Amino acid sequence: MDLRFTDTKPTDEERAAVDALLGPPLNGWDGGERTDADLRWAHGGHEARDHRDQLLPALHAVNDRVGWLSEGALDYICRRLLVPPAEGYGVATFYAMFSVTPRPARVLHICTDLACETRGAAALVAGVESRLGPAGQARDGVVWQSSPCLGLCERAPAALLIQAGLPTGPAQAGDPAAAHPACPAIEDRGPGAEPLVSGRGGVGEEPAAGAPDRHATAVLAPATAEAVAAATLAPEAAPDEPEESSAVPQAGDPALVLLRRVGVVDPADLDDYRANGGYAALRRAFALGPAAVIREVLDAGLVGRGGAAFPTGRKWDATARQPERTHYLVCNADESEPGTFKDRVLMEGDPYALVEAMTIAGYVVGAHRGFLYLRGEYPRALRRLEHAIGQARGRGLLGPDVLGQGFAFDIEIRRGAGAYICGEETAIFNSIEGRRGEPRSKPPFPVEKGLFGKPTAVNNVETLLNVLPILEHGAAAYAATGTGTSTGTKLFCVSGTVRRPGVYELPFGATLRELLALAGGVPEGRTLRAVLLGGAAGGFVRGDELDIPLTFEGTRAAGTTLGSGVVLVLDETVGLPRVLLRIAEFFRDESCGQCVPCRVGTVRQEEALHRIADRVGAEAAADVALLRDVGGVMRDASICGLGQTAWNAVESAIDRLGAFE
Repeated sequence: MDLRFTDTKPTDEERAAVDALLGPPLNGWDGGERTDADLRWAHGGHEARDHRDQLLPALHAVNDRVGWLSEGALDYICRRLLVPPAEGYGVATFYAMFSVTPRPARVLHICTDLACETRGAAALVAGVESRLGPAGQARDGVVWQSSPCLGLCERAPAALLIQAGLPTGPAQAGDPAAAHPACPAIEDRGPGAEPLVSGRGGVGEEPAAGAPDRHATAVLAPATAEAVAAATLAPEAAPDEPEESSAVPQAGDPALVLLRRVGVVDPADLDDYRANGGYAALRRAFALGPAAVIREVLDAGLVGRGGAAFPTGRKWDATARQPERTHYLVCNADESEPGTFKDRVLMEGDPYALVEAMTIAGYVVGAHRGFLYLRGEYPRALRRLEHAIGQARGRGLLGPDVLGQGFAFDIEIRRGAGAYICGEETAIFNSIEGRRGEPRSKPPFPVEKGLFGKPTAVNNVETLLNVLPILEHGAAAYAATGTGTSTGTKLFCVSGTVRRPGVYELPFGATLRELLALAGGVPEGRTLRAVLLGGAAGGFVRGDELDIPLTFEGTRAAGTTLGSGVVLVLDETVGLPRVLLRIAEFFRDESCGQCVPCRVGTVRQEEALHRIADRVGAEAAADVALLRDVGGVMRDASICGLGQTAWNAVESAIDRLGAFE
């Protein structure tokens, strides 16, 4: 692509997909046909450029409809948004779920990351390859590719099939979809606005004979080669996913706090949610006022649950105090850390709780608009949240006058497209704004200058949901659970070679041994070799170190990290060098390439691990020394947490587990 627009034209389908999102072009400067009047004056300017944040939704719209992004489609999107084509191309090629080369409408993603690696991903890949051919080569209208973690670790090995086609909402006039009306309605929010309730990403009804394919997804977990091959023939006929409560072995336990409604309340029923305590916290927030809510959160000791453990009340207070008139709230639901799936379970099983928690956060920090940045690989969570937001808006729980309190707040979902780095709090801003998802230098910090250059509070799903019990029961009651510096409960994502994988909720201070006992331990006859805490960016502990207290300070004192709550169990059947190599491959693939230490260091780390995969002792010594040097440079000089933590797991395996000795 060039800096200049080309004469390449989009197809009718591509044009219809973009126009359904942005509205029809108003003139020749806006992507329409040029007329004599257009030659007399120019339209657009700042007003058109202000819509650049619609770039990622527009790329999704075409990819959902056609399956890939052609030069003509990119050119048309960039004309509509006044984005230089070279920049549009840079954004499109940044995300793993997009393709700028032709491919079939059906794309199969096979997870080969850590949890799936321990549960038979290699055999699944071999079976799929024998039926569908090598990865990346189209056969019979489908192409498959290896994928990083799909967030389905409790049901590993996992696969996700995406079929491009007509959207499942009503078609615009002149759209080819108009001849084939669809099921749910899309709320019309006007040109330039992304539909908040769209049906995209859902499994459509089986099309009538002769009708074009509709956009559909099929999640297969645990996946077999036979089931995957059958799903590629008819994604809409694939079996439904199990209930979200199947991911919560403790479901129904009255002692649960964050998970108490999962499997108990119908996630589609707002009345059921309210009958089980829903919206009591928001009413109390309105009664207290923003300053008092911040004080409650501070007194409760709530800290971020994404890994950084920054005090939530301090973040909210700093955002609220900024003199700027416009503030924003961003919910980071792009949980892409290998082995993490807790936020997915919360969003699928208790979506109204997230809507309520975001509304409270928006009220407290002075934001009237919230963005929910959701992983592109979570189709069921997308459907549940779209429905919940639509229902809340229809009942006055979102919109211009929430609960009649004179407070305006609304939520817009933005889908990610397969980029781990977008979980970083400033990279997520760039992604929403229609730029490459690369981290920004700090300061300024997000509370000062975040999304669209305005003060912004960023919290993940688990952190936000903790605000509800704080307001329902009071800060003192909340802080009575856990330890003095790690209050409340924590969600742990247990996966790997363990009998009962799933999301577990325990008070801070419980030990790793207690958690593994709840999960049933390793299968009978096997020996626990190691546990990876915190995911690929975390660290290993040995099987004789299970009495580590699961708190932020306890894991830090033990020389590891709690991170986002990943607990990946490895027995003696799992090859440690292969696990380390997969971690290195992950960081190499996910590095955004912005800074040299990370861009080069992750490659050198992977190369060294390839060389010593089958070596020990003196044969591996030189490369182990190189790994230490490279890891130290990445930790000290990388611009963001990805490069700073890319060496953690490898270092802990060498020092703690004696890898390569």
